[in-house]
Amino acid sequence: MTPTTETTVGIGGAAESTDMVLNIGPQHPSTHGVLRLRLLLDGERITHAEPVIGYMHRGAEKLFEARDYRQIVMLANRHDWLSAFSNELGVVLAVERMLGMEVPVRAVWTRTLLAELNRVLNHLMFLGSYPLELGGITPVFYAFTEREVLQHVMEEVSGGRMHYMFNRVGGLKEDIPAGWTTRARAAVAAVRSRTDVFGDLVLGNEIFRGRTRGVGVLPATAVHAYGVSGPIARASGVDFDLRRDEPYLAYGELQDTLKVVTRQEGDCLARFECLLEQTYNALDLADACLDRLVELPQGPINQRLPKVLKAPEGHTYAWTENPLGINGYYLVSKGEKTPYRLKLRSASYNNIQALTELLPGALVADMVSILGSMFFVVGDIDK
Repeated sequence: MTPTTETTVGIGGAAESTDMVLNIGPQHPSTHGVLRLRLLLDGERITHAEPVIGYMHRGAEKLFEARDYRQIVMLANRHDWLSAFSNELGVVLAVERMLGMEVPVRAVWTRTLLAELNRVLNHLMFLGSYPLELGGITPVFYAFTEREVLQHVMEEVSGGRMHYMFNRVGGLKEDIPAGWTTRARAAVAAVRSRTDVFGDLVLGNEIFRGRTRGVGVLPATAVHAYGVSGPIARASGVDFDLRRDEPYLAYGELQDTLKVVTRQEGDCLARFECLLEQTYNALDLADACLDRLVELPQGPINQRLPKVLKAPEGHTYAWTENPLGINGYYLVSKGEKTPYRLKLRSASYNNIQALTELLPGALVADMVSILGSMFFVVGDIDK
């Protein structure tokens, strides 16, 4: 076997017989945070890709062990900063399952509503930022305009702009303000009426389609092998969504409204299309939740808890369909007021590992197209 030489370079070339090692990041606008990609190139083609993670590691799982069950919600809130409400939700569901606690029906429907609004907020960010990475600046302005409309109603109900801290073990912090459902319904209608702009500006753009169709094809076998989930998996034909296949919250009663969006192509374009269609469906689910909330009689929004909350000894696993994919929460308790162990399975961690199979064979020019279509948050990788 002929020995090869690797040369690590920044800008410039190397000898024809030398493979080039190119570092993308850890400060690069296409990486959605502090991620580093180590690429091995043969000319303009990628032959090997290694995601190098850990630059944003904050030790959240270890800190869980030193916080009580009320305080850990704050730590879980932040790893995917675009899906804060959904992050809180998974933790409190795990603790409630350990306690055998049933939350009030009003809290169940309000949680479902806010989770879907949070899903729209998450998706709008990527619907705007992905075209931006490919050179289209206009969609991001529309995305942030619509995000402001929804963030206004989320801030009104919770008091938080991005990190809501509205979930509590046993329900929610407090009931929704008077007249809030009317304002939320108006916000949902306004966002829905203007979301078509992404179909017109982005999907109707021949440059965008040329840079995404047939690029970065992720086969279903790789989805299963790497544990990829969410819109990325469904764009490869993997028809799986926890909200339908293992319903939690009020999703069992929303099956007529819930639509699991799939594609078979598995390329960058299919992933964007899944994200856009899922945004429409999340708005429909939010409307259905608002309809049900209006019908519900007044009642409690949470359970009364003891001053010191202790979970019984044992372990449990809860998982949720977060905006970016499946989040899992493995909770182990020794009967104390703090978790003995709380292991977080984040969607972005698994999704980004598929880059080792997705990038080899692609051109360097297509790397940003592929990376941007994976829809990850680096804090969700490193935790």
